[in-house]
Amino acid sequence: MKKQSLKKFAYLSIVAAVLTIGLKFYAYYITGSMGLLSDALESCVNLIAALVALLMIYISEMPADKKHEFGHTKAEYFSSAIEGGLILVAAFSIIWSAVPRLFNPHPIENVSLGLAISLSASLINLGAATVLLKNAKKHNSLLLEADGKHLMTDVWTSVGVIAAVLLVRLTEWLILDPIIAIFVALNIIWTGFQLLRRSANALMDAAIPEEELKLITDYLNDLKTDKIDYHSLMTRQAGTRKFISLHVLVPGDWNVKQGHDFAEEIEITIENMFSGSVTVTSHIEPIEDPLSMQDIGIDRKQ
Repeated sequence: MKKQSLKKFAYLSIVAAVLTIGLKFYAYYITGSMGLLSDALESCVNLIAALVALLMIYISEMPADKKHEFGHTKAEYFSSAIEGGLILVAAFSIIWSAVPRLFNPHPIENVSLGLAISLSASLINLGAATVLLKNAKKHNSLLLEADGKHLMTDVWTSVGVIAAVLLVRLTEWLILDPIIAIFVALNIIWTGFQLLRRSANALMDAAIPEEELKLITDYLNDLKTDKIDYHSLMTRQAGTRKFISLHVLVPGDWNVKQGHDFAEEIEITIENMFSGSVTVTSHIEPIEDPLSMQDIGIDRKQ
């Protein structure tokens, strides 16, 4: 099954970032709101992150070569790690900019127009984030998930900022503007930390999700008889590509063709369970030989 390119989603993210940067900085320019400035700064980070994501997609989609025989799909994890780091930079930048305003609040001008512009920018980000997160799940892409979550944090930032500006206008408590900006930044820090944690876990060859593993084990368990068994089922994921290996135990009196055909059927069935690139490797062993069960690996039956 040919893997669909993810480049178009990176371009979508870039276009959304460029549009929202222009809108949000204009909203800040006409209002002077610290919250709107922090919102605009995060959109700048969005643009940098989207450009990094596009570069990593180009790398991850490069064909395998002699030095990278299993492909370049792990490049996606570097993108999500960089994006998680950029989210943290944006959050601390917001806090750094907001703290002085706690002691020296400034009035906000042209509130209605500024909020209308900020809301328009948020709707652009919401649409782009929805598309990215939907396709992240479809293509099992941590890169798209990271970019989508980043844009969604921008949406929540804008919601918090709009609420702050409205409260400032209604109550004339100017200090609310930097306070809510700081609370939004703390939420962004949590999102960035989660992305960094997931990227680190993925770079350490984490297994595929439990629900996907269960599909495999349910199928293999249905094949088991007193003459057919399996063990040493191991999985890992690199970007959108899955790697699955197992040992299949069959009657020792089977000829090579029988064992090969049986293993081939198992490999094809498992590959067809998932979209995207899946590599299944099986090893045939005689079920009568006690040494067959002494291979190093993870025995899922225990």
